[in-house]
Amino acid sequence: MTGETGGAGATGGTAGFDLGALLAERGGERYELHARHLNHQLPRMLHTIGFDKVYVRAEGAHFWDADGADYLDMLAGFGVMGLGRHHPVVRKALHDVLDAQLADLTRFDCQPLPGLLAERLLAHSPHLERVFFGNSGTEAVETALKFARYATGRTRIVYCSHAFHGLTTGSLSVNGESGFRDGFAPLLPDTAIELGDLDALERELRGGDVAAFVVEPIQGKGVHAAPPGFLRAAQELLHRHGALLIADEVQTGLGRTGDFYAYQHEEGVEPDLVCVAKALSGGYVPVGATLGKDWIFKKVYSSMDRVLVHSASFGSNAQAMAAGLAVLSVMETEGTVAHARRIGDLLASRLRELVPRYELLKEIRGRGLMIGIEFGRPSSLGLRSRWTMLQAARKGLFAQMVVVPLLQRHRILTQVSGDHLEVIKLIPPLVVDEADVDRFVRAFTAVMDDAHGGGGLMWDFGKTLVKQAVAQR
Repeated sequence: MTGETGGAGATGGTAGFDLGALLAERGGERYELHARHLNHQLPRMLHTIGFDKVYVRAEGAHFWDADGADYLDMLAGFGVMGLGRHHPVVRKALHDVLDAQLADLTRFDCQPLPGLLAERLLAHSPHLERVFFGNSGTEAVETALKFARYATGRTRIVYCSHAFHGLTTGSLSVNGESGFRDGFAPLLPDTAIELGDLDALERELRGGDVAAFVVEPIQGKGVHAAPPGFLRAAQELLHRHGALLIADEVQTGLGRTGDFYAYQHEEGVEPDLVCVAKALSGGYVPVGATLGKDWIFKKVYSSMDRVLVHSASFGSNAQAMAAGLAVLSVMETEGTVAHARRIGDLLASRLRELVPRYELLKEIRGRGLMIGIEFGRPSSLGLRSRWTMLQAARKGLFAQMVVVPLLQRHRILTQVSGDHLEVIKLIPPLVVDEADVDRFVRAFTAVMDDAHGGGGLMWDFGKTLVKQAVAQR
């Protein structure tokens, strides 16, 4: 009887779950449900800045609302949607792996998909030999921190000011932004230096207790790249002192910067551990991976007694592995990395042409399709007084003033690059094309024209932001 019931359930019996019906019935409650049961500040924030949209469909680099209006995605789910949304190859792979009804996660066998995905990843990282699969970027970083500490027998990690490596306790200990760390102490006793400061790194290494230096080749906060030659010099310093180099490629990896990894822009850099996640998921199934040298893994897993000393309950699950394999296949067959480099160069060059035209526009920086747009203090008296008003209330309000009309008037989704920063970060899906570049540049130019006009709705919104910022002090 039990077997018959199980069989009926497996083939979709009559008493089933209808997701479409549930969404049709309750989908309109999305913001109320979040306010009642999840992070109540999220819907409040979205309502305040007018981002409380209702998107009903997505494909590639675009969303659509219920009225059929399309929105250009220049955020990619914080980098998760490397191939855009619902790539047909990734969708098919997930349908195929579900239809295969694999004996997944038995815990006491070796399924082929994890080995095949590790093989494909390592082909892009020829100096590394082994992979651990977890479920997220922060978990990939946690793995690297644990492995580095165990392999070296040391305790301290050096990281960079303004770094972001995740929000679980270990990765939070190497998070360079106090706003994320405040209230969660005690954390691990790790040490921050400025990105590019070799002298500071060397001073920390002299104590002999540093296990590793973890670094984003391009910091997500502010979009600051490591100075030329820094990663190679840091690697040599670390190895001279018996410490390891950890490259956090969670956001920058898998083609984002115009190479497979961002560290590959600098010749001779071969990190001991590399963390990837986000785009490897295809936007469907959470996955993280920590790639490392053979000797590090063999030290951690030194005996059969230690076979499960570091593991993840859902790590290496078939759906995540299938998604990852499909993503790498698409990237290789469709030339995604080269496309990201070409379109990124085009977008950056078009934006740099605007810098002399607008006094509020300070700098365009980044690599590939990871671009930072920084705003700065204007020279003319009228604009300077308005800028000063915003800065006195809260740094970062002008960038927010740009992000809002990009969405409200031009249906383009972007983000401010970090708290108290006058920087917008563009990390669109790697499938954006020249038409998308044209659309963004036209919209950004219109917003800049409005901002430099000295009045109108944009500055009225700025006054609203000032009042809110002052009220929250």
